[in-house]
Amino acid sequence: MQLLFDFLPLIAFFAGYKLSGDNIFVATGVLIVAVIVQTAVQWIRHRKVSQMAMVSAVLVLIFGALTLVIHDKLFIQWKFTIVNWLFSAAFLASHFFGGRPLIERIMGENVTLPRHQWLRLSWAWVVYFLAMGALNLYVAYNFEESVWVNFKLYGTIGLTLLFALAQGFWLASKMQQTESQ
Repeated sequence: MQLLFDFLPLIAFFAGYKLSGDNIFVATGVLIVAVIVQTAVQWIRHRKVSQMAMVSAVLVLIFGALTLVIHDKLFIQWKFTIVNWLFSAAFLASHFFGGRPLIERIMGENVTLPRHQWLRLSWAWVVYFLAMGALNLYVAYNFEESVWVNFKLYGTIGLTLLFALAQGFWLASKMQQTESQ
């Protein structure tokens, strides 16, 4: 359910694009409103907003506003890449600062792994975020806008679900190994 909530602004962007007759500027306005609503709901429900959600929201507001004011779609197209590369940098930096990798801080209450396995999982997230950012730019610069918008919904959700599923299988295998030792 949380995954669906996390993707609601993306779904709203896609719907705004399609319902407006493929107008990326209308879709960007819808995205901004959706992110504000999503952040408010998270605050009301939990009395806090996760750092990842806050970074994404701030960048949506900045790049969305630039897209609308300057009337240049490249700002909103770059937002996804910048968010992913910032997340990649945060996961990488956590290897050197704070004592535990970021993924362990996120999942450590529910999963027990040795440090080297946490680091391996963290590296997978570093590479995933780098690749998603690069793939976004590739699609944005090499295909029509409508293809990029479709990629944003179907490609992003699909690739994220595949990565999460692969991570789940990997975690299950490592947890079984840890339990049997």
